[in-house]
Amino acid sequence: MTKLGTPTLLGIPFDAYSSYLRGAGEAPAKIREALRCDASNWWTESGVDLAAAGAYEDAGNLEFAEKHAFASIEAGVGALMDAGKRPVSLGGDHSITYPIVKAVARRHPELTIFHFDAHPDLYEEFEGNRLSHACPFARIMEAGLAKRLVQVGIRTINRHQREQAQKFGVHVVEIRALPAYAKLKGSGPVYLTFDMDVLDPAFAPGVSHREPGGMSVREAIAHLHAIEGEIVGADLVEYNPVQDVAGLTATVAAKILKEILGKMIAG
Repeated sequence: MTKLGTPTLLGIPFDAYSSYLRGAGEAPAKIREALRCDASNWWTESGVDLAAAGAYEDAGNLEFAEKHAFASIEAGVGALMDAGKRPVSLGGDHSITYPIVKAVARRHPELTIFHFDAHPDLYEEFEGNRLSHACPFARIMEAGLAKRLVQVGIRTINRHQREQAQKFGVHVVEIRALPAYAKLKGSGPVYLTFDMDVLDPAFAPGVSHREPGGMSVREAIAHLHAIEGEIVGADLVEYNPVQDVAGLTATVAAKILKEILGKMIAG
């Protein structure tokens, strides 16, 4: 297994496979702006000072032609890891998780994925697109890129996706079953993917698919802090600035990002 390195931000401004609204491609810049805002400080709740020298790095945004996006994402994330960094990708729609995980799993086999989302994203295909943001975990599991997938906060699962979850052996923790701290204990390498619509839209209105009845920010942070295992990579996706209200969701995304970085650094 590759030695764990410095958490490093990588913006992936891609939303071409969003099925409903575009706009998530604008998120990386807005999240960084909120992260740097003087309204808060750089300390995480786990006691990590992100302003300390070398705490984390920022590799900027990945550049790619849209038609070659997935190959570019996989290669870009892989290059970052080969340079001794742990990628923390800022999306973008959730489709980007598939090429990211392809790169991560090649360097960290036997991967456990902890997935926070309102939606299971397990469709075999959606509106004729097998690479849609509604499908990444079907692609990941059918390719054998993860030994274990745990989905937390789900509240839109339909019959097809229940069948897909059963087929792939996915542990689906629906919102009504929370808290689920014990489900977030992994052995070996862990990949964390956080879709902003896992949160109730009262806390995060700036998403493409608002689904009432979600997690509070406090519930989400408590579950992030409960994760056990070596987090070798993470992503934060589906923030849509076009849908935001007074920058509220950007602030929440920055808070979630701080706690993910703190968790990766503190262990």
